[in-house]
Amino acid sequence: MARPIVALVGRPNVGKSALFNRLVGRQQAIVEDVPGTTRDRLYGDSEWAGVEFTVVDTGGLDIAASDPRQPKEARPAPLAQASADYVEEVRAQVEVAIAEADVIIFLVDVQDGLTSGDEDVAHLLRRTGKPVFLAANKADNAALRAAAVDFYALGLGQPFPISALHGTGTGDLLDAVVGSFPAGEPEELPEAVKIAIVGRPNVGKSSLLNALLGQERAIVSPIPGTTRDAIDTFLEWEGRPVVLIDTAGIRRRGKIERGIERYSVMRALRAIQRADVVLLLIDATSGVTLQDAHIAGYILEEAKSVVVVVNKWDLVEKDTHTMAEMTQRVREALRFLDYVPVLFVSARTRQRVQQVIPTALRVQAERLMRIPTGELNRWLQEIVSQHAPPSKQGRRLRLYYVTQSQVDPPTFVFFVNDTQLVHFTYQRYLENRLRERYPFEGTPLRLVFRPRDERG
Repeated sequence: MARPIVALVGRPNVGKSALFNRLVGRQQAIVEDVPGTTRDRLYGDSEWAGVEFTVVDTGGLDIAASDPRQPKEARPAPLAQASADYVEEVRAQVEVAIAEADVIIFLVDVQDGLTSGDEDVAHLLRRTGKPVFLAANKADNAALRAAAVDFYALGLGQPFPISALHGTGTGDLLDAVVGSFPAGEPEELPEAVKIAIVGRPNVGKSSLLNALLGQERAIVSPIPGTTRDAIDTFLEWEGRPVVLIDTAGIRRRGKIERGIERYSVMRALRAIQRADVVLLLIDATSGVTLQDAHIAGYILEEAKSVVVVVNKWDLVEKDTHTMAEMTQRVREALRFLDYVPVLFVSARTRQRVQQVIPTALRVQAERLMRIPTGELNRWLQEIVSQHAPPSKQGRRLRLYYVTQSQVDPPTFVFFVNDTQLVHFTYQRYLENRLRERYPFEGTPLRLVFRPRDERG
């Protein structure tokens, strides 16, 4: 059977993200004392009493302010001003999380007491027919734990007084949640290729994710900065397991505001670190900017494989030379990424979107390629005979032997007479000639030089 899914649901600022972080065992969701911080669905893996399950964090559910049956001017003010422009989108995301969940944890704030917003959410959850467990959060002392009984009025059974921040009471809650799972062993997910989608704000990262999935997996807005967390989505692409990671837009360091936005950028950089392949999105209407080059530098520092995806291609006036000219400009602006494939797509019209994942998988295969040692050394003899190493102060560099020490990223160790004699121009020559024979498309190479006596 598939791993059970537990959705965390509640109105804004009741502590859903704090409980999510406690259940997954790391600070994956952004936690701030600001209602409306979480907007999209955020997934993580958890385990309790030997049982593994998936946890889904959701945005604050504001039923009254997002009621589609009421005209907007007749709705009450949103509970969370920070997400006032997104109440309908957040509600849609929460409803998807509820639909795919096996079990729901409904969080309320015992310090606020029973509110009309809680009653609205409870009414929605009662209609699902799914197991719902009521967690009275922020019960940080005996008096607050006793006050949790007030939530019996919601008609959802026993409230579990907990403190997501301190962990008290969560064991009893999880015992009940895990006990409600269907019997059977969860199936293991196959090892998936992790593909991160990164770029400046408003270049179309969430739109590309939705186009790849064929569904509204992330909220799409023309306002820069809508996506705040790195969001993982598992899918199979022609039988291959893939995890797509949508991220927040990465601004220039001086433009990053303190607080939530700073955390969002940190999440995006961590997404680069754990990705196998990074899709660097560029806005075709503005071309490659200095910030695009900075982000490319982050990717290169982590030695990650890259596909440059030029989005919004439908908005560019084109002739027969436009694509070639844009490719040349991209390669000139990202000179240190001259080995990466460049795709021209439109997430909005889905033009050439079907090429994105196959290209990323091809790049990942290159990243994992291993070259036999004998073949490498025949190559080395050939290229050294064509261009002898330079000399320095009367001493000439000698290359004795080369071996590929690892993949992911491909790393080549050259044994030489003196590492001080290795000039960067000759190192560049070796890499260029290596790529002529073995392209390693989209993948950075590491060339390491050691004295010959280190070989053993």
